[in-house]
Order: sequence, then structure tokens, then C-alpha cells
Amino acid sequence: MRHSKKLAPLIVAIVVTVILSPVSLKAADPIETAGVGLTAGNAIFVPIKAISVGLGLLFGGLSFVLSGGNADLTKQIWSDVTEGPYVIDPELARKAVGERPELKRE
Repeated sequence: MRHSKKLAPLIVAIVVTVILSPVSLKAADPIETAGVGLTAGNAIFVPIKAISVGLGLLFGGLSFVLSGGNADLTKQIWSDVTEGPYVIDPELARKAVGERPELKRE
């Protein structure tokens, strides 16, 4: 019984805190939420794109040597790997996932 008297104020404080706390915290605008996703996506996409371009340029040069000086092949490899996009922007995200009505600005 002694312990229950000491725990009662703590239990009441926890219950009051849970009841008065907001159920969920939402961004004011769905576009802000989408921006967070784009930033996180770019944190992964940009380094991968940089590695891809670097390796593509290296292997494009190597293809020139190994193909006996075939400049057309090298140019094709270089144009393929250096082609954008370099970052994920809202336009690219819309194309990838389609139109989402909750993200349209009014």
C-alpha cells in the first residue's frame, strides 16, 4: 500500500499528459510533407547519381580504348550517363508517382 500512494501522483500526471497531448502532429501543408520526402530522396539519389556518372565516364573512356577508338560508342555511353536528372524535384516526383490530389495547390 505504501508504494501505491507514492505512485498515484505519477500515474495521474501520465494520464493527464496522454489525454491532453495532440493525437498527431501534421504539417500545415501537404506540400511541406512532400518536400521532406524529396529531401530524403535526394540524400540517397544524388550520391548514387554522382557515382554512376563517375563510373560511366571512366568506362566510356575505357570503351574507347578497348573498341579500338570507336568515338561513337564512347559518346553514346557518356551521353547516357551524364543525362539528367541530377536531383529529384517536385516535377520529377509527380511523373514518377502520378498526380496526387492532396498535393495540388489551390
